[in-house]
Amino acid sequence: MIFFSNPKAQYLAYKNEIDAAIENVLSGTQFILGQNVASFEEEFAKYIGTDHAIGVGNGTDAICLALNALDIGPGNEVIAPSYTAVATIAAIKMAGAIPVLVDIDPNYYTLSPEAIEQAVTEQTRAIIAVHLYGQSADMNKVLTIAKRQKLKVIEDCAQAHGAIYENKRVGSIGDIGCFSFYPTKNLGALGDGGAVVTSDGVIASHIYKLREYGWDENRISQKSGRNSRLDELQAAVLRVKLPYLDADTKKRKKIAENYDKAFQSLPLVCPPVRDRCSHVYHLYVITVNNRNELVQFLKQNNIFPGIHYSTPVHKMPTYTDSLPIGANLTQTDFLADKVVSLPIYPELGTNEQDRVISTIREFYLP
Repeated sequence: MIFFSNPKAQYLAYKNEIDAAIENVLSGTQFILGQNVASFEEEFAKYIGTDHAIGVGNGTDAICLALNALDIGPGNEVIAPSYTAVATIAAIKMAGAIPVLVDIDPNYYTLSPEAIEQAVTEQTRAIIAVHLYGQSADMNKVLTIAKRQKLKVIEDCAQAHGAIYENKRVGSIGDIGCFSFYPTKNLGALGDGGAVVTSDGVIASHIYKLREYGWDENRISQKSGRNSRLDELQAAVLRVKLPYLDADTKKRKKIAENYDKAFQSLPLVCPPVRDRCSHVYHLYVITVNNRNELVQFLKQNNIFPGIHYSTPVHKMPTYTDSLPIGANLTQTDFLADKVVSLPIYPELGTNEQDRVISTIREFYLP
């Protein structure tokens, strides 16, 4: 069987190093916020190109804590795309703020700058730019709008570890970058994990406190916080995998190139890539007109694709009231009916790639 993602394969690729790192933690005396967390934070900040990286419990907490650090909460609106993992929007709700869901652009499936403009109100405080599937949103336009409207910009980088937008890694472009290290991510732990990155020392100081009950150095809560700490075991695993991230990204890009070439003549759309940017292919998402039939055919051949995402957030019951007045989410609704995520991960072998390619070609060219 071939799955669209295979985190176990990545563990096995680095098994000896990961096992040794875990054993080192287990033989020590500190399991929470120890040296592995501190070292990973330093190494990850250097990789992203920010002054600070703060390890937290997961990617959802990362966004929520970012909003908390910016004092964005009840009564404040936060603009975000409806076409995203629901975690993005759940984090806004967790912070007590109001999510305002907008459409995506028709070419790259990321947050539509025009939709942002139409959704800004006097209550708007921030924009969350989701770097979907592995490539950046149009950050120049997002930042221009944010500056004009005096809004903060939070980057949701959960699907774009290492992606570059005009010579900058995502996460280093807005006010704050938020990452998830869920096992299926390009940089994945063996459990939950996340990080907040920023070059603003004041924001970083807030995050450090907020992730641990709002404590100061004397463990006195100076403001309301939570328990959201990256643990030593996960940090140790991430420290093993981080040096291999760029090499693994090259493998993902090679698979994407193979798919692109093989599917050129077929009636489907391969992932578009924004100019002057790099796509890290967390997901390889094609758009098709006959999704159900294609998915069923792939499964019959023991290939199990994903669908990211069949239900936009604005159509989920708890978020149906999160649309700005007069909102038009035509592109979001259009895409949700057509996307299929094909298998892509660094350990996907040539024979497996050929099986995916030949099966899809057989479906279209029987």
